[in-house]
Amino acid sequence: MKIYLIGYMGSGKSTLGRILAQEQKMNFIDFDDYLEQKEGKKIKDIFEEKGEIYFRKRESTYLDLLLTGYPNTIIGLGGGTPCYGDAMERIKKADGTSVYINVGVPELTQRLWTEREQRPVLKHQETREKLEEFVRKHLFERSYYYNQAEVKILVNSKTVPELIKELNNTLF
Repeated sequence: MKIYLIGYMGSGKSTLGRILAQEQKMNFIDFDDYLEQKEGKKIKDIFEEKGEIYFRKRESTYLDLLLTGYPNTIIGLGGGTPCYGDAMERIKKADGTSVYINVGVPELTQRLWTEREQRPVLKHQETREKLEEFVRKHLFERSYYYNQAEVKILVNSKTVPELIKELNNTLF
């Protein structure tokens, strides 16, 4: 079995994926960590040194590796991973189940405000209002891809244990 967690940055894919993998005795891969390990650099450094186009090309290459191998694994994909090229089509055709972790804009804004320096696409948002506007627009653009997931989990202020229970009930 393989599960692909998708959703906007800050939606909790890594947190939920790690806990769910531990409970189900599965492996967990955080795609951002995987990509950084393969490239030998932090994502923010890749963006700064080589740009987003280079990053998206490498991201696509590493996605292929994850789609074809790694059985019994939960993979927390990057927020933009399913939204570029034919990535979502490849995810849907691959062995496994895609799950959209859907978090509302106000909650995402709150979560991302303190993390924006570590996230290349957010670091220029100087106020909460600008960040919220950016997240709202970005999420609207990406929702077309996210909503193609086989399973959709609406967060709406649910706790991590509540979400894990819902994921367990839905997937296993």
